[in-house]
Parts: sequence; structure tokens; C-alpha cells
Amino acid sequence: MNISNAYSEVTPAVPSWLNKGDNAWQMTASTLVAIQSMPGLVILYASIVKKKWAVNSAFMALYAFAAVLICWVLLCYRMAFGDELLPFWGKGAPALGQKYLVARAKVPESTHVSDGKSKTVEPYYAMATLVYFQFTFAAITLILLAGSVLGRMNIKAWMAFVPLWLIFSYTVGAFSLWGGGFLYQWGAIDYSGGFVIHLSSGISGLTAAYWVGPRLKSDRERFPPNNVLLMLAGAGLLWMGWSGFNGGAPYAANIDASIAVLNTNISAATSLLVWTTLDVIFFGKPSVIGAVQGMMTGLACITPGAGLVQSWAAIIFGFLSGSIPWVSMMVLHKKSTLLQQVDDTLGVFHTHAVAGLLGGLLTGLLAEPDLCELVLPKKTRGAFYGGNGGVQFLKQMAAASFVIAWNIASTTIILLAIRLFIPLRMPEEQLVIGDDAVHGEEAYALWGDGEKYDPTNHHGQDIAPSPYGIGARGVTINL
Repeated sequence: MNISNAYSEVTPAVPSWLNKGDNAWQMTASTLVAIQSMPGLVILYASIVKKKWAVNSAFMALYAFAAVLICWVLLCYRMAFGDELLPFWGKGAPALGQKYLVARAKVPESTHVSDGKSKTVEPYYAMATLVYFQFTFAAITLILLAGSVLGRMNIKAWMAFVPLWLIFSYTVGAFSLWGGGFLYQWGAIDYSGGFVIHLSSGISGLTAAYWVGPRLKSDRERFPPNNVLLMLAGAGLLWMGWSGFNGGAPYAANIDASIAVLNTNISAATSLLVWTTLDVIFFGKPSVIGAVQGMMTGLACITPGAGLVQSWAAIIFGFLSGSIPWVSMMVLHKKSTLLQQVDDTLGVFHTHAVAGLLGGLLTGLLAEPDLCELVLPKKTRGAFYGGNGGVQFLKQMAAASFVIAWNIASTTIILLAIRLFIPLRMPEEQLVIGDDAVHGEEAYALWGDGEKYDPTNHHGQDIAPSPYGIGARGVTINL
């Protein structure tokens, strides 16, 4: 039996610079992150919404995943990680050529400064691996953003919005913080996407929700999940996939990846428990939807510092991410006129923008110097460790401010431009019917929209709404 040259030590398929372990882990991490979107968020979105929006919600995620990949390889990868065009933007170009993809990966965001000269750090695998890995991050960002506009955004407007937002918003944040842009050079930290992904998706989602407009009044008042158990399956894929999300950030199968994976799961578990405890204290019962929200905030919060903080600090991240976003969603939301008026369907602002911002600022406080030295290009420490750590916290604040401002402005301009040609909100007749009117398809051949069936009353049984009747965010609590 002939043995393929792929198994030889050094061949054209296995060049001397290729580390098979690093390459295998990076492709595994890429697949884990992709599974978070497909099928993770597709399942979660389809099941957490009212039955009449299950197909539309799932399709918005499915479309975004496919559209982002094609835009990514045609133009956007090199806008985010290529040569500098502006201090916050790279030069767009295709990432499809064989010569380009089989060459050793180059990571502009890992430019080390030594003796006044910079050099590019090259991971031990091909550029094709890196291009796909970074695509999965771009895709999930847009899918997270979609959670803010489920249940009413015109699907044609969404199809136009996805490539435009990827080009004019996502690539700017990615290049500025990861691709060697001005925030990276300045020393702002975003280990795996607290600002680039979570803060961006949450702020842009809230902005998009404002411009698109609200759901029908009946949907805002009652929006029960159509399948809580299936929602848990989607949430489980999201949580388990996060090991690739943060574990792949060092671009190698090294000890920092191990720290990042452990910290990610510690933070998520802590946050889920804290959120559930608060639900029990103030609402008298634990909520499955609330537990999922707490899981998400814990994952989003640890992301900007997963491989840079000690594991005891991951518990702090989890405790604060299980409490501060809870307060913003369940208390401050009811007291804020703006947040009440803007219909953020799944509360993406709270679970991702608030949690991502919190994590980025905590990283500025708790980044451990020795862990930072494993992956960052210059000596860095959080304020907790003295030295110039206080300056690092201020850099985190400045980076967050830039991301917030850019996403508000870019999302607004994109949607106003689309509105000139396509209505952003579905027509009333589609809003009333849902999936069947929009797609000609329905998720289930079942009765009702999640109400408890009462055989004596075919209009359903009125029951007290959960504080997590998605869209009707919580109750006012006097703390």
C-alpha cells in the first residue's frame, strides 16, 4: 500500500515551517467557532423566538454565515488583516490565490517591536488556516447583531446590510485592534473579541433596532420561546464552541490557549450561577432563559482577557458579568426611556455590549504581566499589578469609546442608505402573519404560539408572563 507524501516529515504538503499540532488545533478551533453559528445560533434563534418567527430568525443567521464567507475571501480579510490603508483600515484585496493561501501565515496584529524595528510573527501553519479562522469571528459578529432586529426587519434589507456592515464596520474594528492598526500599536488589549465582536454587535444591534423600528405591539408584549429545550441545545453548542473562540486566539496550541479555555468555562459557569441566583431572589424562581443569558454574559465578558488573567480573576469576571448586565437588563432597562423605546429583541445590548465593555475594562485592571508576555507584543500589565497599569485601563476606555462611536455612526449611515431603496421594516401584513408570509414556510405544524393549551378555551390559557418574555424586559425592582 502506498503511503501519501502528506505523512512524510518534509514534503511540499508538509513544509519545514508547518507545525502539525498548531495547524490541527487552529482548524479545530475554527470549526468550533463555526459550530457556534452553524448550527448553534441558528438553533438558538429559531427556538427562543415566538413560533411565527422561527424560520425567519434561523434564516437571518444562515444567510449571514454564507454571505460573510464570500465577502471575507473576496475583499474583507485583507481589509481587516492586510497592509495598512489608513490607521484604522487595511487595503482590501482577494484572499483566494493559491500562492497566497499555501504560504506561511503572517499575522500583522502580532507585530513585535524590538530594537526600534518591527517584525511580523508567523504562526506555524498556512494562511488558509488563518483566513478561515478569522472568518468565523466575522460571521458570528453579524449573527449576534441580528438578535437585536429579529421579528420585524425586512429580509431584503438584511441581505443588503450584512455585506455593507462587514465592509464598513467590522473590518475597521478588527484592523484597529487586531490587524496592526492604531489601537493595537498604542497597546489597547482585546484578546479575542470583547470589543471587536461583542461591543460592536451590541452597539450596532441597538442602533439597528432604533432605525428599523419595533415589532408589533402584540409581539413585544408576548414573545414566548417556541421550544425551550431546543434553545438549550443551541446554547450548549455556543458554550462548548467558546473553547475554540478563546482557545484559538493565541494562534498556537500553547499554554496560553490552555489558560484561555479554562478561564472561559470558569467565567461562564460563575455568571450563570450568579444570574440564576438573582432570578431566584427577585422573581422567586429560576429561569432557563435567564440561565442562558447569564451564560452568554459570562462568555462575552471573559473574551477580551481570557488568556491574560489568572483563573481566580475569571471568577471575578463571571460574578460581575452575572450581576451588572442583569441589573442593566432587569432594572435600568425599565428606568431608561431610550432603552424602552428601542426594541432590542433578544437584549443583545445587555448580553454583549455591556458584558463586552465590562470585560475589556476588567482586563485593563486584572491583566497579569507574565501571561501578557506570552502573547502580547510589548510589556503590559493591568492596574491591579501596579507600574503603568493605570495607563492600560485608560487605553481600554479609549479603545471602547472608539468602537462605540464608529459602530453607531457606520450602522446609522448604512441603514439610512439602504432605506433609500428598501424599507427596513416588514410591511404590516407580514408582521401579523410571520414566517408564512415572509418565506412561505412554517417551523411547526402545531397550534398556537407557545401558550399553554386549554381544551375548554381554544384561545389559550392566560398565564402570568415570565420576566424573560423576550422583548418585555423584566420588571422594575427597587434596589
